[in-house]
This record gives sequence, C-alpha cells and structure tokens, in this order.
Amino acid sequence: MMRVKLAILSDIHGNPIALDAVLADIKAQGGVDGYWVLGDLAALGFDPLGSLERVAAMPNVRFVRGNTDRYVVTGERPLSLVDAARGDAGAFQRALDIYTGFSWTQGYITPRGWLDWLAALPLEQRLVLPDGTRLLGVHAAPGTDDGAGIHPGLSPAELQALVADAGVDLICVGHTHWQMEAIAGNVRVVNLGSVSNQPAPDLRASYYLLEADTFGYKLENRRVDYNHESVIAALQKSRYPGADYIIRFQRGENQAAWKSKVKG
Repeated sequence: MMRVKLAILSDIHGNPIALDAVLADIKAQGGVDGYWVLGDLAALGFDPLGSLERVAAMPNVRFVRGNTDRYVVTGERPLSLVDAARGDAGAFQRALDIYTGFSWTQGYITPRGWLDWLAALPLEQRLVLPDGTRLLGVHAAPGTDDGAGIHPGLSPAELQALVADAGVDLICVGHTHWQMEAIAGNVRVVNLGSVSNQPAPDLRASYYLLEADTFGYKLENRRVDYNHESVIAALQKSRYPGADYIIRFQRGENQAAWKSKVKG
C-alpha cells in the first residue's frame, strides 16, 4: 500500500530556536517522508541565515515563497513611510523599524548567496495524495503570497470566494499565524499557524503532520514549546531593528494588535 507522511510548516521568521524545537518534535513522532515549508523563512527574526541553512538541509523538502521573502528580495515593503508619517510618532517608528528590518535581513543573507535562492522560490506547491486528494500549499491564499490571508475572522462566503477556483480538495496556508481549520464548499482549508511569533494565549510553535494512504488522509496539529527567553536574548544581542515588537510577541503581549491586523 502506498503511504506518505509529510510535515507542513510555515512562518519561521528567522527563529532557528523555534524551528529546532519543531524538527525535534517531528523526529520524536517517527520522522516523515518529506517536508513542505510555506514561506516567511528569514525576515522578522534574529538569525535569518541559520534558519535558511536548516530548512535547505531538510531531506525531500518543497518550498513556497512568503510575502516577507519577496520583500527581502525585491525591496517592496508592506506599507508606506509617507502614509505612516501622517499618523502618530509611534506609527512612523514602527514603519521605519519594518523598513530597516527587511534591509538588515537582506544584508545578513546576501554575502552568503541566499538572495538568489529566495528569489527562486515558487508561489505554490501541488500534490495528489495516494487516495486522489488534491493538495495545494501556498503562503497566504490561492494565487497570492500576501494580503489579509485566511483567518478566523472571514465569513463563510469570504472564505469560499478565496478558495473556489483553486481546483483542489485540501489547501494549507500560513501567513496570518492563526491556526484554524474550515470547510468551504468541497474544500478543506487549514491554516498551519506559525513556527515563530504565534499570537497569545498559546505561544507554542504550530505545524501539521499529514499522513495519507490509498484509503484517505489525516491531519494532526502539533504544538511545540520552545525557550522564548532565549529568543528574546538573541533578538537583543543581534540588534535586530524593531526587536521590541517581536519581543512583545514572544511574551504574548501583541494579541490585540495581531487580531486587528488579520481582520483588516
């Protein structure tokens, strides 16, 4: 009988401490046949190079690009400094931290040749499982690595509109960091959550194991604790721009801001 077991994860954000905890958990579960990593690999963290080296070394691994991967490569940014300057001083400083953070990440990885590797990441991955289930992996939503993404604030009609034309039975995404599962018509939609910077109250890294054979498939959400204080210390030592913002996530203090973000 044909069987396949995959680990599917997303949103590592330059945090190899969280990634190592996930990889250890995968090993403890008996290992897998392959890995899918659905974007946002390097930016918004203290060690983008270490994170990239780890995921690239995974056996039988497939990738898709995330919006932050694209920002690092192209110089695009998620918001305008001019628009931010029209707000309060805090909003402008946060926007400036985002700009300098992506530049910091680009400077960190470029001398080691990783910029071209990031630029070559595809938008999506597709696979037909042994039972005929058509699987799609993409960072934010079918056809895009950016935008509001898939999150619990979507109405059934909004979710249906996002996935209706994907031509698959099962969709896995990341991007919003909100782990969730839903059914839209005949499509099962799974947001994996995030390896790093999970929103409160559950700050553990989130990923999925998928096991499939000719009779069907099953998905298991795995939650893995890691040393948040070590991440905070590494952020402070690295002098990453905007470290205070990421530290608040590591301490579970940014839940309201993240909910507002994903709900648009």
